[in-house]
Amino acid sequence: MKGFFHKALVIDLTNKRHREEPIADEVFENYLGGKGLGVYLLLKRCRPGTDPFSPENPFIIALGPINDTKIWGSSRYGVFTKSPLTGIFSESYSGGKAAEPISRTGYDAVVLEGASPGPVFLEIGEGSVIFHDASDIWGLDSYRSQDLIAEKVNRKGAGVLVIGSGGENLVRFASVVNDYWRCAGRTGVGAVLGSKKVKGLAFHGTKRRESAQEEAVENFWNEWAKRGKVHPYAQGYKAFGTPGLVSAINKFEAFPTRYWAEGAMEGWENISAETLHTRFSVKRRACSRCFLACGRLTTVTEGRYKGLTIDGPEYETLYSIGGLCLVKDLGEIIRLNDICDRLGIDTITAGNLAAFAIEASRKGRINERLDYGDAEGIASLFHKIARKEGVGAVLAEGIRYAAKEWGLEDIAIHVKGMEPGGYDPRIFKGMGLAYATSDRGGCHIRSTFFRAEASGMIPADQIEGKAELFLDFEDRLVVHDALIMCRFYRDLYQWNEMLKMIAMTTGMDLTKDQLRRIASNIQTATRVFNVREGITRADDTLPRRFFEEPIGSKRSTITREGLERMKDDYYRLRGWDEKGIPVTKPPCID
Repeated sequence: MKGFFHKALVIDLTNKRHREEPIADEVFENYLGGKGLGVYLLLKRCRPGTDPFSPENPFIIALGPINDTKIWGSSRYGVFTKSPLTGIFSESYSGGKAAEPISRTGYDAVVLEGASPGPVFLEIGEGSVIFHDASDIWGLDSYRSQDLIAEKVNRKGAGVLVIGSGGENLVRFASVVNDYWRCAGRTGVGAVLGSKKVKGLAFHGTKRRESAQEEAVENFWNEWAKRGKVHPYAQGYKAFGTPGLVSAINKFEAFPTRYWAEGAMEGWENISAETLHTRFSVKRRACSRCFLACGRLTTVTEGRYKGLTIDGPEYETLYSIGGLCLVKDLGEIIRLNDICDRLGIDTITAGNLAAFAIEASRKGRINERLDYGDAEGIASLFHKIARKEGVGAVLAEGIRYAAKEWGLEDIAIHVKGMEPGGYDPRIFKGMGLAYATSDRGGCHIRSTFFRAEASGMIPADQIEGKAELFLDFEDRLVVHDALIMCRFYRDLYQWNEMLKMIAMTTGMDLTKDQLRRIASNIQTATRVFNVREGITRADDTLPRRFFEEPIGSKRSTITREGLERMKDDYYRLRGWDEKGIPVTKPPCID
């Protein structure tokens, strides 16, 4: 089969050894690559009940068959492990320029096992692994760490992944960072790397994936280069990037505000895409192999942060820090975004926890004096989290731990220990199903189903038939993650385009039903992992407040009955029983 190297690199950190292991065609035929390969390897290598910070928890980087081809949107890599934040399946993805040098080492996956006795960074090439002492880099921020590792490796085009102090200190929502601002941010994958004393990884090589139909790949690239120039969806991303959602989601009254108490933010215009492009110097920025250029390379041109540059802020940061914390100054949000990236912590969880801490302060549950709009106090809080100092030590353990410590479990917003994205399920009911059933906790991008509801494909309040359309969205995006492809190409690449990609790269001539079966294999394998770790139907739920506290002009909630009916339909369509347990074992899994 083309499109794959058919091998994984397994690195024993404890004994500083490495070996190659073959991957059979049968695995790729049933799971493709990316998420499919990641969950397959995780099920085989992570024993039930493994502590996420144990040396026995594998850290897996996986790629798909379109990586390092000319297919637009293909420059992403995935990280798979057991999450220290949720205790269940962990997946996190990042773009930028790192995927191509990772692929050129000649492996479909890189697996880290064990733990180093002291700080190291790994230089990974074609069949080679060099263990570099990282004692002089340990403690440095993610930007400086990337620079120093790149200098020491001294290989043009090397891809460098690092952690910041958040990962070093085992903050449970720490990120893996590359290209300064691109992050595998959610579920705490950076903390797993920190537990293994790995400060970073540098990849370089010359191996190239061999596609089954090279000419077809070239034609596909040319076709979409032309279509991308005129496609309205692509033009929207080029014009405003993800910050364009601030206006739209506020109009739907689904923009989480004041720690999920409201659905629209007064003064949202101050943190909108229009204000970003008016007040700051903004340049479009693209990952490799991308014509969307959704990134906003933003530079502050005046004030106390003059000269500060980041790639962002993205919509999810604007909602979590701007909406939830009521920080209405974009300059301050940019600064707080920069702090998170340097520390290597996820901005979605960080913003949610800051807003939660504000509520704790207002209710007198902590001594820390924090309030809404207090950007300076939030900045200090982020540093305390990364250092595990004071209230920061509590928040570094995640929302479930903090809520229990402070007696605020009734107001805490999370699903399975991870905070949702910025689309309130009291308005977008399908997002309630998405958050409740997501395999990694409260996640918006497993399906991005708010797009179906916002566009009128299905009414936002409708319950009947929602799970069926939701499943189509989720299956399609599971295939995106198996290929691995940027989520923002979801409205460009439908089923037919993905079938073409698979045929031209791997040589597999599949039907839509066969491809959906692969997506089902992946989701079922992931569910098997989570059930093994104790997840039940009762865990596939939402915070109490979403059921009992209405928002918006229509005073909307999502009902428990409505969610349960959607779950019944979802489980049935997935081929699981009424308890959410898969009826049949996924292929290739012992």
